[in-house]
Amino acid sequence: MDEEWPEGWPGELVLEGRTHFHLPTNLTEGEANRAGPGVKGEREIFHNHAMSGNRTRTVLLMAHEMSEGILSGDKPVRMLDSLAASGIRSHRVCHELPSEMVSRLQLWMCDMDENAISWLKANHKQNPVTEIGEFKPVCGDARQVALSRGWQWVDIDPFGSPIPFLDSVMQSLARRAVLEVTATDVAALTGSSPAPLMRRYGARARLDEIAHDTGLRILLASVARCAARHDKVIEPLISTWDSHHLRVSVRVRKSLDSASIVEHNLGWRIANPSDIEAGENAGQGHILVPLDTIVDKTDKRISGPLWIGQIGDADVMASMTDERALELCGPTEETCDDAAELRLRRRAIARSVRHLAEESTVIHSGNLVVVDSLASRLQLPAPPSPTKLAEALVAMGHCAAVAAYGKPAIRTDAPWDSILSALKLV
Repeated sequence: MDEEWPEGWPGELVLEGRTHFHLPTNLTEGEANRAGPGVKGEREIFHNHAMSGNRTRTVLLMAHEMSEGILSGDKPVRMLDSLAASGIRSHRVCHELPSEMVSRLQLWMCDMDENAISWLKANHKQNPVTEIGEFKPVCGDARQVALSRGWQWVDIDPFGSPIPFLDSVMQSLARRAVLEVTATDVAALTGSSPAPLMRRYGARARLDEIAHDTGLRILLASVARCAARHDKVIEPLISTWDSHHLRVSVRVRKSLDSASIVEHNLGWRIANPSDIEAGENAGQGHILVPLDTIVDKTDKRISGPLWIGQIGDADVMASMTDERALELCGPTEETCDDAAELRLRRRAIARSVRHLAEESTVIHSGNLVVVDSLASRLQLPAPPSPTKLAEALVAMGHCAAVAAYGKPAIRTDAPWDSILSALKLV
């Protein structure tokens, strides 16, 4: 590691989670106040504070997979932070995971910006993690770096669509691995920009109240098809819509039956289906149907092709409780000495996993019900409380929970008649 500090060091000291790190001080007011991605030129090093919840969930997911998931044990875990930018995701992993897990990590961080790499190195020099197995910043093209070795964990967090990086990363994954993929081209994935959606993802989407769920499923379908090209299959662990981005985390494993497994999990979403189309799901506002269903692709009710399987893993989501998030990632009095700010920061950590553990009980269902839309559709005087509606359905013997979705919603396996009956009780 170079002995010289980068120009402008120490810059601005920032706290995210319970990790302190330094950034260049050329922060604009626009970047400070924006909830979305902004533009790359606002700092010498690209850093998006709105992604903090995304990074908190990475720490929690790694903790689960390295203790109870496919990476449990004592063997080294080769991780690539493929588009590291400021490197905050890697720094948080190093400082917030339990030390016995950190000691197993062989962590590479890649970025094409030499200045970003120099600040990443300086942050590690300033606040080193001595127990880590390997800490290697690399300046270069993520696609080439990915192919340099077999990885058990790769994070793809680009400015825009992840599609250009998927094939090289998928090719580089070990026989069993975890892949996390962020997409900030939300307008395309949700159907606001249909031309880029078709060009990048080969799909169409209806822009309605569950467009972000549709976008997540289209993204999962793209990851699944890419995996199949390399004789691999995916198992979704967690899929979230947070502010301006969509993100999916999946297990990837080698399988010679990949093509048939992927085809089984792909299909279409039909909005406002007829009773004939819906069959036993008659009355539902949306249904998911298999890929071999004959559909009119010019019908504006149709979205897809998309992933019709479950979009999360119950055990993983159940592990993402408020208590666990605060235990690993919550700042303490030692890292934040302002009591009011400490409360706000800890609240933000808990909010990053809101409803995920609850929704784990019904993640097997694809039936997402947005309560505002329900009120409009049934001409109710006001939208029902999602909490009370879910409780009423559970009391009737169904699985139901408030969904971890950007709009007030429930996920349930209850048929439409039961939902109507539950509405009379709330």
